[in-house]
Parts: sequence; C-alpha cells; structure tokens
Amino acid sequence: MSTTRRQEQAKLLRVVRKIHRWTGASLFVVFLFVGITGLLLGWKKDSKGYLLPDTQKGSSAKAEDWLALNNLQDRALFLIDSLHPELDSSIDRLDVRPGKGIVKFTFENHYHELQLDLSTGSLLSSGKRRSDLLEHIHDGSIIDKQFGSGFFKLLYTTVAGLALLVFTVTGFWLWYGPKRMRK
Repeated sequence: MSTTRRQEQAKLLRVVRKIHRWTGASLFVVFLFVGITGLLLGWKKDSKGYLLPDTQKGSSAKAEDWLALNNLQDRALFLIDSLHPELDSSIDRLDVRPGKGIVKFTFENHYHELQLDLSTGSLLSSGKRRSDLLEHIHDGSIIDKQFGSGFFKLLYTTVAGLALLVFTVTGFWLWYGPKRMRK
C-alpha cells in the first residue's frame, strides 16, 4: 500500500474515531437510560411480580362463560375506587387474555392494574406496573406525558436510533480500518 493511501486511511480512521467519541460523549445519558431500562424491560416477566404483576389464571377460558366487558369494566371502576380512592379511574386499555380467562385493566394516569376473572368478575390481582414507567422512560414518552405533546418521543427515538447506526458503522470501521491498513 502506498504511503499516501495509508495516510489517507489513517486520516479517515481519526475522523471516524472523533465521530464515535463525540457521539458517545454527547449522548451518554440517553444511552444510559436506554440501556438500563431496556435491560429491565427484558426481565419484566421474570421479576417475580415486581416490575410487572404476574398474570393470573381465571376460572374459565371458554368465551361462553364470560361476563360482558361493560360489566367487567363497571366492576374494575368500583374496585379501583374502593382499593385506591386517591387514584384516577380513567381506563387506558383492557388486555383480554382468552387462554388465561382474565382481563387486565390499566389506567391512564397511574401505573396500577387490576386483573379480573372473565367469568366471575372477581379480583385476581391488583398491582403496580413498574414496567410501564420503565417503558415510558425507555422511549421518551414520559416527557410527552408530562407536557402533553408527542414531539419529544419522536425526536428522542430518532436521535437514539440514528446514533446507534452511527455507532455501528463507526465501531465497525474502528475495528476493520486498522486491519485494512496492515494489509
């Protein structure tokens, strides 16, 4: 390899190293949050109910045995008001698990859930969904939730995703570039 060619490659390698270093330094906090929350989210179902309440099992998985969803919703609203009167009872979503015979109720303004038996309407579980908080931190939507916009999550995920691509390309080049120069 000619000396000029080698010098050009060494210069390119220095530029790539600077890009890699500055991207990492400027986005350190973002990647710290993404890494920690991503790790915890990966373990949420194996946290023995701490990050995400364990999914219970209802009395019947047969749809013909189930109560109407509006009856179950009324029951969930009554229960959340009874168990946690300080919490808002606005329902965010219902997660019906036919194979388990249960429905999970999650709420808009807090991280509690109720699990009800689809057949009897009885309370199977009431717990805190810490994994939902972690997910909102992980994807940046916690900021949007606080300020009522949708822009931050889009910006945050775009920057984090593009930075990950930059790290992948520059990291590969930092590994491959010196090997190429030695040839």
